[in-house]
This record gives sequence, C-alpha cells and structure tokens, in this order.
Amino acid sequence: MPLEDDFCDILKKARTGQGFSVGDVARLTGLPGGDITALERGDQPRDRAEVQALANGLGLRAAPLEQIAIDKWEPVTQRTPPWVELVQGTISGYGVQGYILHDEGEALLVDTAYNASAMLDQLRRRGLRLLGICLTHGHADHADGIERILDQFEVPVYLGPEDVELLSWRPRQELLVVPDNDLTIRFGRRTLRCMATPGHTPGGICYCADDVQVPVCFVGDTLFAGSIGRSNPKELYAAHLDSVRNRVLALAPEYRLFPGHGPATTVEEELEHNPFAIAQ
Repeated sequence: MPLEDDFCDILKKARTGQGFSVGDVARLTGLPGGDITALERGDQPRDRAEVQALANGLGLRAAPLEQIAIDKWEPVTQRTPPWVELVQGTISGYGVQGYILHDEGEALLVDTAYNASAMLDQLRRRGLRLLGICLTHGHADHADGIERILDQFEVPVYLGPEDVELLSWRPRQELLVVPDNDLTIRFGRRTLRCMATPGHTPGGICYCADDVQVPVCFVGDTLFAGSIGRSNPKELYAAHLDSVRNRVLALAPEYRLFPGHGPATTVEEELEHNPFAIAQ
C-alpha cells in the first residue's frame, strides 16, 4: 500500500498549519515562490538541497523528508494481529479503513470505515457480540453509517465531545460516552485504552491495546506513515504536533500503528522516518 501523503501533501500541511503563505515560505527558504507552488502541486524537488531548505523553513526533519521525497521510503509491511480485522471502504474513490477488535466472542469497532455493511457482515459471519463503537474522530469517512450499526447493536459510542457536532447523524445522548484519557474498555480478555490526541480534530482520540505480544494503537488521522493528518482547524497544528510527538510516538517502539488511511507502521519507524516526529 503506498503512503497516504506525498511530498506535496507534507509541504502543504506544514505550511498551512503554521499559517504561512507561499511568500512566507519563499522568504524563509530563499526559494522562488513559483517553485514552492509547483512542488505543492506535485512537482518533484530538484535536489536534496531544495528539500533541506524547505524542511528548515517549515520546522520539519530534513533527513526523513528527503527519504520520502527522493528515496521513496515506504514502511515495512505490518500485518494486523489475529484478533483484529481490517475493514476497508471508499468515499468518492478515497480509501478509508476501520477495524473490528474481537476476543472470546466480544467485539469493538474502531471507526466505521464508511462501510457499515461490511462491518455488520463481519460481525455476523464471526458470530460476534458488539460491545461498543470507538470513533477516532467525527469526520464522515470515519463515522458515517453509524446509525445502521446502532440499528442492529445498541451499544455505547465513544467520541471526544468536541467532535459530536461533526457527526452527520448523532446517536442518542445516553449512548455517547466521553473517552477520557486512559479510560479502558474491555472486550473478552482484552482491554482498549483511550488516549486523547487533539489536532486533526478538536476531540481526536487514539485507542491502544497493550497486548504483550503485539501492542497496537489505532491512530485514525492523527498520524499517517511518514506524515500526519491535516489539522482541522489549522489553529490546532501545535496541539496536533504535541499529540503526535508526546503521546503517539512516546509509546514503546514496538507498537504497531494502524491509521485511518494508508499503510500501517510502527513507532520505531516513525521516529526514524516521519518529518513531523521531532521539532527542529
């Protein structure tokens, strides 16, 4: 699976998140504004020096940015553990991922993958009893279809309260549960731990399963392999970086990270290859 973000996406996210115009970046880097615009539209950088100048101007790590822009780095393939099912969907041709976590006949959903039918089919096929729906945030591609699932399984919906207004269809108030930081949710013999990660949205949440053999974290759009989601609104950019650097990437290096788009990765790989991982 290719990276979710190209070099151009990373530049735009870093620039707009800091409220910079193209002219601002030109002044910071000494590069022509027209060249910066062309790069944001998908042109390839001329050389490593150009990438380094942009990294320095935008507060990104130069070596990882070079790896993505020039060396075409991709993360080592990470498989889901046997107690996790990946569900894929599309919205206007744009791929999105959700997950079914199960143990001893009990299950939790992490996002809807914009594919409630597939989620329900998997639950029926495996004979699973759904205990809850864990939303990483309220955007449509991650939360739409929730009403169809709740028609079949009336279960708690975990969502940061700041994101409720983003939902196109709201569950009844008594079903909404605030996933306070470090709240744990049991399913079978396992537990899922909530971790507040505002930035992509005000109420963003990641969900960690501290499995002894394969610890995992479902990161939604907080982090992508080699990048981050877009900060919505851009004023959340600093909080977003803090969530990535001091929460997600503060997990143990062996944690597998399963995002809402693009390939899975690990904390170890992102510490080495993500341009947003550490401040300059």
